Amino acid sequence: MSAFRTLALAASLSLLSACAAPQIERFYTLNGGDAAPAKAEVNFYVEVLAVNVPQQVSRNQLVLTAAGGRIELLEQERWAGPLAAEIGQALSTGITGELGAIDVYRTPYPDKLPVYRVSTNVQRFESALGQYALIDAVWSVRQLASGKVLTCRSVVNEKVAAGYDALVAGHRRALRQVAGEMSKAIRSFPADGRSCQ
Repeated sequence: MSAFRTLALAASLSLLSACAAPQIERFYTLNGGDAAPAKAEVNFYVEVLAVNVPQQVSRNQLVLTAAGGRIELLEQERWAGPLAAEIGQALSTGITGELGAIDVYRTPYPDKLPVYRVSTNVQRFESALGQYALIDAVWSVRQLASGKVLTCRSVVNEKVAAGYDALVAGHRRALRQVAGEMSKAIRSFPADGRSCQ
């Protein structure tokens, strides 16, 4: 009987220690070393304003899109910073690298170069594990000297492999594409300020 009790006690202690083991939190960023390197010559100034994101994903935890309109909030998988700030930093890095620009948001700057203000309103930011990473954003570019505004929409749906790393990489690719579209709009800013082509 004492052998049975010893065995039961050992099993109970093993179960308790497994339950008490801390779960590791993993942190992800949308802004990493895969962006285009900044060009030496500065041709533009940009102001990438704070980004708006939907309330249901405006949190540190990754939010997965599930079937039937359900979402899953992942406590152990988190963004390194607020999602809106992560998106804004990724767009700023992408635009400045593509254009040879400096992001002068909240920074004094000389008047020698044209300044373009970029506003972004993310309509949808969906994360379907092993399926897709989707970004649907309405954005505008304002040429500060003339006050003219160009308003466009980008919808990017990246297929992703299984795993959280692949999902985050899909969102990075999607944001690089959006930043590329913004850069193209700034580079060829139309005289009428209306066309997204």
